[in-house]
Amino acid sequence: MKTKNLQLATIGGGCFWCTEAVFLEVKGVEKVISGYAGGTVPGHPTYREICSGLTGHAEVIQITFDANVISYEDILVIFMTTHDPTTLNQQGADRGTQYRSVIFYHNEKQKEIAEVVIKEIAPFYENTIVTEISAFPVFYEAGKEHQDFYRSNPGFGYCSFVIDPKLAKLRKLHSEKLK
Repeated sequence: MKTKNLQLATIGGGCFWCTEAVFLEVKGVEKVISGYAGGTVPGHPTYREICSGLTGHAEVIQITFDANVISYEDILVIFMTTHDPTTLNQQGADRGTQYRSVIFYHNEKQKEIAEVVIKEIAPFYENTIVTEISAFPVFYEAGKEHQDFYRSNPGFGYCSFVIDPKLAKLRKLHSEKLK
């Protein structure tokens, strides 16, 4: 049996419910945890505090993936093509710094890969990519009610109107990468 090469990716592309739902379908992804990162207020922030926009944290997901199955580059390509990386502090109707597009790199190699992916994908977008690339800070796990939200709340309106189209885009653009 082949040994797994587990690595972490921490990204934010608006609401973490959306990015979590996308990556739970990707081959090689072992675990996805919704949470917060990148803020300036000390201590574990609450969802209510994050939603105020005053803590500076972004809604992010932390992905544990097997690099023998999917590369960090592929993770970022999927990420960059399943949300809009050209809208500053916004995804659809969700607005505020907590919804910014961000890649938190865990080492210099991830930083280099993120820079290359953004450069390669930029020509496919009409507007400038505004995705932030920052060193990984502290990660705070969101409450249990935010974990696996899409699967737990399939009838919730937000899931139908916002998450379903992102999943359709994932399936159209990256079908070979799905479980």
